[in-house]
Amino acid sequence: MPLNNRLKEYRSKLGVNQQEMGALVGTSRQTISQIERGDYSPSVTLALKIAKVCDASVEDIFIYTED
Repeated sequence: MPLNNRLKEYRSKLGVNQQEMGALVGTSRQTISQIERGDYSPSVTLALKIAKVCDASVEDIFIYTED
């Protein structure tokens, strides 16, 4: 079940790097990088924190597509 995302786009709009985004949502730069590459699906809690920081809905950032 692929989970695509637009996190890099939203992070760019905020003008923050991966390290800063991680600090804003309480995770590491590596986790942000993995999410952006699609190698890691965040927990619901982390997805909600990311959406709140980006002032967007979870659905705006994360796109689920069925196989």
